[in-house]
Amino acid sequence: MIHELRIYHCAPGRLPALNRRFEETTLKMWTKYGIRPLGFWTALVGPSNQTLTYMLQWDSLAEREKKWNAFSTDADWVKARSASEADGVIVERIENQLLVPTSYSPLC
Repeated sequence: MIHELRIYHCAPGRLPALNRRFEETTLKMWTKYGIRPLGFWTALVGPSNQTLTYMLQWDSLAEREKKWNAFSTDADWVKARSASEADGVIVERIENQLLVPTSYSPLC
């Protein structure tokens, strides 16, 4: 099992637009491709309140590559992402890590 940790650093004031895009579009597209989110978080306390952190679950790197590439190049997704940024860029920077649980992790 592989878990993907992604942190989206939004342009100032654009976190509501990112949340809306996930709620209205992204999650539906992920369902189409079998992408499995574990959870989504915003910062209550931390260096920025303009971040969205989430985790995805994958069975393997091959599964991730196949499904993520299919999703990210889907014409409907590309069109929807572009439309959601009509008022300006939403995400300025993305941090991404692929994690494997330790032998003592409750996830094993």
